[in-house]
Amino acid sequence: MNTELWKPDPDAVRGSNMARLMAHLAEQGVSEAGDPDALHGFSISSPEQFWSAIWDFCDVTGNKGSAPYLVDGGKMPGAAFFPEASLNYAQNLLKFDGGDAPALIFMGEDRKRREMSWNELRVQVSRARQAFAKMGVGRGDRVAAMMPNVPETIIAFLATSSLGAVWSSCSPDFGSQGVLDRFGQIEPKLFIACEGYFFNGKSCSVSDRIERILDQLPGVERAILLPGLDGTSGTCDRVERAIAWDDALGSFEPMEIEFTQVPFSHPLYILFSSGTTGVPKCIVHSVGGALLQHLKEHQLHCDLRAGERMFYFTTCGWMMWNWLVTGLASGATLLLYDGSPMHEDGKLMFDYADAEKMNIFGTSAKFIDALRNAGLRPRETHDLASVRMVLSTGSPLSPESFDYVYENIKTDVHLASIAGGTDIVSTFVLGHPMLPVWRGEVQAAGLGMAVEVFDDTGNSLGRGEGKGELVCTKPFPAMPIGFWNDAGGKKYFEAYFGRFPNVWHHGDFAEWTEHGGMIIHGRSDATLNPGGVRIGTAEIYRQVEQLEEVNEAVVIGQDWDNDVRVILFVVLAEGVELNDELQKRIKLRIREGASPRHVPAMIIKVQDIPRTKSGKITELAVRDIVHGRAVKNKEALANPEALDLYRDIPDLQG
Repeated sequence: MNTELWKPDPDAVRGSNMARLMAHLAEQGVSEAGDPDALHGFSISSPEQFWSAIWDFCDVTGNKGSAPYLVDGGKMPGAAFFPEASLNYAQNLLKFDGGDAPALIFMGEDRKRREMSWNELRVQVSRARQAFAKMGVGRGDRVAAMMPNVPETIIAFLATSSLGAVWSSCSPDFGSQGVLDRFGQIEPKLFIACEGYFFNGKSCSVSDRIERILDQLPGVERAILLPGLDGTSGTCDRVERAIAWDDALGSFEPMEIEFTQVPFSHPLYILFSSGTTGVPKCIVHSVGGALLQHLKEHQLHCDLRAGERMFYFTTCGWMMWNWLVTGLASGATLLLYDGSPMHEDGKLMFDYADAEKMNIFGTSAKFIDALRNAGLRPRETHDLASVRMVLSTGSPLSPESFDYVYENIKTDVHLASIAGGTDIVSTFVLGHPMLPVWRGEVQAAGLGMAVEVFDDTGNSLGRGEGKGELVCTKPFPAMPIGFWNDAGGKKYFEAYFGRFPNVWHHGDFAEWTEHGGMIIHGRSDATLNPGGVRIGTAEIYRQVEQLEEVNEAVVIGQDWDNDVRVILFVVLAEGVELNDELQKRIKLRIREGASPRHVPAMIIKVQDIPRTKSGKITELAVRDIVHGRAVKNKEALANPEALDLYRDIPDLQG
């Protein structure tokens, strides 16, 4: 049996937003939702009533329209939530009467701090909205941004959505082609960029890239440029269509913001797939779907309250930025950071948490693993009294990282590993304030999410019945509207609904635990298949990462002798050599901790592992290189040069 690491305080459970929702439903005559399992059952058996209750409970500003609130609820795709509703996303984020209390707090690698009150945020959004409107931005137009995670990015996003326009963003570390592969597909009218940024103590100018990008985006009528965090400026003098941020907004006096009301399914933003296997897919998310799903996840699963301080380490090219921003709709103060999370050896993040009295600390499994490998013990160097919840996503959080959080960060904290993706700009499985945390497990399926695990034939697997494909068998509001420029929806259908009819197939390899939690074993398209037995890559990483000699690893399946053999690449600690003894120890750890089938046929030392811009290991790109296939979009990688380390390795040749 697995280990229970944390249990919620009974008083906190009774006072939680989840308990308040149960009471709210009881007042409406719903008697079958009085505990977590029953509430989830009700949320998927009565989706129209449930999502209507979420609208009311979370106090959404807008016109809900008349019932029915779900049309064609048996179709996926094809279901329509709140077909008669009208609302505005920005209006819901700016409705909180916070006065001079901080709405946004920013800190960069240089530790320079900025604070923006709720009143000042509204003033700046008002000015930006007027500036954008004067530039011709209106309902349905696209605004694209290559920006760091600073207050101006949120201001521009809210101004865009207040107009009924469509937002899309990436981080400034993207190369020119990576930006063009994304924004070139959606033809933005307005382009916003920052001229420079810091990363890991280095100043990075974006000025030359901005010029090259604009040369190949002829549809951009104007560009607004923010001086770089590193002091870079002057690009506007060389670019005819460009105007400085302060000049663009400064001529407008603040006035009451007019919020364009749009349908529930109106486009809010366009997110992009990682793009390592081709040009990125342009995933279009709706105003109502994103808002309602995020409100549910924040207020119920994270128990977020007005005035709390929420942080998530993210760039503007990762969906967690979009997820974080919606925290304003619950009256939360957002803590923003731009730069490397490991700057100053990771100490900076915990200094930030203490200084700003952070309540929710969001990060990636990679960051937690890096802290563990570095042997850091924040609980001995920092107070962290305000931190009540730690969120982790981006990749599966290993059981050893669960241990690390409770042993070395904070003993009494709600640790929630969460899993979903860009595809739904939210999660399928996540934390639950009423349930205990079990080692290595995601706590529960999200309310309203009919999550199941299917075997290869489409049969549903229950608790402890084995591993399979993570699917969702009923519609939910955060399903994408579709893909941009996908006439007839063919690509959208093939991406999610082609394998199992009328079922969302997400592409994660997962299993239910005996506690009703879930273990994610990695992406199913990267699943290993030696001897016809499916193995999740995360199962191998969990074992390898326990060895202090190994800093990181990536594992692939190589086609070999009419079968598949497992190849493990390792980045070793400084001064460590991959000798016979270490290879034996690695294989023994995997054999004893996983199974004999998990043991790699070969272990190879490398100096680096290729990752996407959001920090995810690119197993598929490594697999393509090993098999002599081209990686179609290297611009999606943070370190594309690392791919060369895997090319033409003699030991892997036939």
